[in-house]
Amino acid sequence: MKKAEEKKEQKTVSKVAPKAKKGLAPASHGVGRRKSSVARVWLRKGSGAVTINGLDYKKYFVTLLSRQNIEAPFRASQEANHFDVDVNVCGGGKQSQSGAAKLGFARALLKYDDSLRSVLRNAGLLTVDSRVKERKKPGQKAARRKFQFVKR
Repeated sequence: MKKAEEKKEQKTVSKVAPKAKKGLAPASHGVGRRKSSVARVWLRKGSGAVTINGLDYKKYFVTLLSRQNIEAPFRASQEANHFDVDVNVCGGGKQSQSGAAKLGFARALLKYDDSLRSVLRNAGLLTVDSRVKERKKPGQKAARRKFQFVKR
């Protein structure tokens, strides 16, 4: 019984916001999702540093496309350069994690300043990419792939 209670406590602790850096409270918070990835994003006043799961985003994401996803809100809005971004991301692969972080960052900016809505919308940062893997169907080999047809 005690072990089960300890596991529950550990799970709830992991979903708490990162500790405030240098005594600064978060300016805003946003959640982004893509495929099976979930990114929780906190914005704090700062110089524009981006950390993902405790690492710099350039060390965490090695592909150019993933890095461009993270940099997209910075390119779209000049307001974004005045924030330090802390991202806690889990689930999925690196590509879907970068898409989730991009959406979470844009939502956090929107929560901070609602006048950025048109800028973020025109850049396509508020559009949710809702595509997920299609489930396997019974009597088939995969989601759409059928077993080979036998004529005789």
